[in-house]
Amino acid sequence: MQQFNNPHADFGAQHSPPLEGCPQDGVVSKQIAKNYYVINDAIVYHQPKLNLPCNIKLKDRAKLLRYAENLTEIIFWMQITKKRFHEIDFDRQRIIGNYIVDFYVKKLGLIIEIDGASHDDKEVYDKAREEYFISLGLKIYRITVDDVMKNMEFVKMGLEEYIIKEYGIGSG
Repeated sequence: MQQFNNPHADFGAQHSPPLEGCPQDGVVSKQIAKNYYVINDAIVYHQPKLNLPCNIKLKDRAKLLRYAENLTEIIFWMQITKKRFHEIDFDRQRIIGNYIVDFYVKKLGLIIEIDGASHDDKEVYDKAREEYFISLGLKIYRITVDDVMKNMEFVKMGLEEYIIKEYGIGSG
């Protein structure tokens, strides 16, 4: 019988499996999980922001927004979903505090917002929202509706450059 070095053995849990292999976010495949992305030959280490505040009362609204068929969000989502963008996992319509963001990369603490007409005449609200996210240690990358609709390759290149600059080796 194999013996496991279990730190909880003193608490009567001798028959518990070892702690490794049971990460907070679920079960990891047999492949070793890496803690970085490679984007255009640049190494970008994960910098997750965990335990963010979440107003659960916004859950239904976030779900409605997810299925609202906002064309620009759908176009962007189709480019990044299922880890199509450098194997990065994006959340759509993520609740952070009392706000819902368009897209969120948990392993980077990065919010991606697509700005269009819905942001017109909301400068004060958007500034307060952005200051709140920054206070949580998050970064925000903004994309315009026009860029998504007219030049998706430009959008993806800009996002790549931003991630490398902000999270790559040697970034501050």
